[in-house]
Amino acid sequence: MVENGHRKNLIRSFLKISNLHKTFNKSFAALSGVDLHVEKGEILALLGPNGAGKTTLIASICGLLRPTSGHIHVGGYDVKTQYREARKLIGLVPQEISLDQFESVINTLRFSRGLFGLPPDDMFLKQILKQLSLWEKRQSRIKELSGGMRRRVMIAKALVHQPRILFLDEPTAGVDVELRQDMWELIRHLKEDGVTIILTTHYIAEAEAIADRIAVINKGKIMLIEDKAALLQRMARKTLIVDLESPVRQPPKLLARYRLNLAKGGHALEYDYGSYTASTTIAALLTDLTKAGLKIRDVETKQSNLENIIVNLLQNEIS
Repeated sequence: MVENGHRKNLIRSFLKISNLHKTFNKSFAALSGVDLHVEKGEILALLGPNGAGKTTLIASICGLLRPTSGHIHVGGYDVKTQYREARKLIGLVPQEISLDQFESVINTLRFSRGLFGLPPDDMFLKQILKQLSLWEKRQSRIKELSGGMRRRVMIAKALVHQPRILFLDEPTAGVDVELRQDMWELIRHLKEDGVTIILTTHYIAEAEAIADRIAVINKGKIMLIEDKAALLQRMARKTLIVDLESPVRQPPKLLARYRLNLAKGGHALEYDYGSYTASTTIAALLTDLTKAGLKIRDVETKQSNLENIIVNLLQNEIS
């Protein structure tokens, strides 16, 4: 009973990683004390620069790498001591395309399903192939497909055993816009079915469009884990750009408290502010600009997106 109760607690976080370390050659720390909890049905975008530890982390979770220390549980199962049970719950779409070039699409999926000890189910495979616009190519050999189509087969292959957690490691790298849109739609459908999804991507707009939470990893450490909407609300910056009728060499002293920046060769002033700034502050700034004798020609605003936030976060860590 105690063991069952412990597993129920773990399932509350469908993926639970505790103090995970992975060291190569006894010196290079690819992962350093990673802690990560992901809920059932959640879409987590795992972001970070090349070499940050994203692929190492995914490989450790999927049992492809043995961690130096730490614990990983998937669906309540220990990845190390209950590997078979945990692996049945996991679907993986790796960066590299690895397929038998001389096999047909449909047979590739049948073989993958059989590896998990599941009975044949061509109706289910038909559903997957149609979702990924592969049905018309089902009898084609892999070598006859384009790179984008092969990427679709990799995704289908990861779904044939109906995993409850899906890892997408740069799934849309180098593919066309159509596949990217199909992928987003498929991910939303899987989420509705309760599938947990971990996505790594260099397309920050992709994470911004579909993720529930954002995790940023760098140098093997998780720097930040936060709800996407809350992160954008907390860290997004806005810039008010005031175009002037005549250029200035520097902002008037009357405006010192706003910390304005010169732009466009003195033909504009920029005011950076956060989402917490009251609208009355903006109104006061515009009033003070007039008091300072500056004539306003136009006003516009720019808002930082998730990509700006991640870049600034990484730059601040380096500095």
